[in-house]
Amino acid sequence: MRQISCATIIAVLAACSNETQVTQPRGVSARPDVSGPTTEYVVTKLSSSLGGTVSRGMSINKLGWVAGWSTLPDGSRHAALWRDGSIVDLGTLGNLSSTVPWPGLNDEGMIVGISQTADVDPLNEEWSCELGGFLTETTNRICRGFVWENNLMRELPTLGGNHGFATGVNNRGLVVGWAETPVHDPTCSPTATQVLQFRAVVWDPKDGSKGKIKARELRPFSGDSTSAATAINDDGQVVGISGDCDQAVGRYSARHAVLWAKDGKVTEIPNLGGTSWHTPMDINAQGDVVGFSNPAEPGDEVGDFISRAFLWINGEAKATDLKTLPGDFFSEAFAINLRRQVVGVSFGGANGSHAFLFQNGVMKDLNDLVGPDYPDILRSAQDINAAGQITGRVFETSTGKTLTFVATPVTPAPQ
Repeated sequence: MRQISCATIIAVLAACSNETQVTQPRGVSARPDVSGPTTEYVVTKLSSSLGGTVSRGMSINKLGWVAGWSTLPDGSRHAALWRDGSIVDLGTLGNLSSTVPWPGLNDEGMIVGISQTADVDPLNEEWSCELGGFLTETTNRICRGFVWENNLMRELPTLGGNHGFATGVNNRGLVVGWAETPVHDPTCSPTATQVLQFRAVVWDPKDGSKGKIKARELRPFSGDSTSAATAINDDGQVVGISGDCDQAVGRYSARHAVLWAKDGKVTEIPNLGGTSWHTPMDINAQGDVVGFSNPAEPGDEVGDFISRAFLWINGEAKATDLKTLPGDFFSEAFAINLRRQVVGVSFGGANGSHAFLFQNGVMKDLNDLVGPDYPDILRSAQDINAAGQITGRVFETSTGKTLTFVATPVTPAPQ
């Protein structure tokens, strides 16, 4: 069994004019080609950027707006929003970079993510922002979660520590993520220079006293030291990880995949049997959860990333291993909609990473669903909305650029 290092998976977890120039794929019709392979999706490349050559769509809402990030000419990245044929630079909290690292966009246009600030970290922690590769520069600056709406970026508070990280937002405007406390946690990994304990957090930007946003802590699973929230649905159910402090980006901090009910009660979500990397990434309105998890295979006992995409149907006793595309060793599921369509990435084989769509019990390469003459490579699928539109990153073979895409189903989803 091939294994993969933490450094490699960190890169995978993180893996950029003012006017969007839509590029239609060559040879793809708006109707299925009955004489050959069926075209199920039409791909639009959002080739506008903030001056750089790399961008990635991380979230798509019911309006078809896409949130993610784009690089600038100097290589730094800024959180970005594609809407109505243009790209919006969301800015930063005071330093070089910001990003939307998770599906962090709701149907009202509220966006959440992370940004460097102008403040220097007195503990010199690597933290999730830089250790995870979500922000490209190592600057020793404090990183905080942000919420963006009405053209204004606001900083989200911590639980008394230095750093924070925002991942998801529901249509009620509740934001989730994780934040440091002041506690020097002995379960942190000294090799990753993590010092402070962190806990899952819910923020309510609409309920701040005199404009001050409050952070509400979600306690870890019984016996664990730290926790982190990754997604929230409109019913207020939150999913995330719980475990040791470790390196603040996964591994033993994800000993348990967990779900917090509206009252804050935490329960464990079934995993694939390993000891680490059990990470939910999204939860739909029905309470179904997708993410990635280590099976009990050689390498897991030492925390190697040997992960598979999983689907847990709310109420079932086991999680389903979604496996990988042919020839790959690893996979991650990033998002699920109401119709239980799941999207993600399969990787580790000779062909590099490929976006996948899982539906009706089958994982399909999204590249096989966009017509036989499509010239580019859909590398990852990061989010899917209720209509079945998918966003992620596409490698443009003619230029070598990595761009944001939207794949729209030829047959509209039933409403």
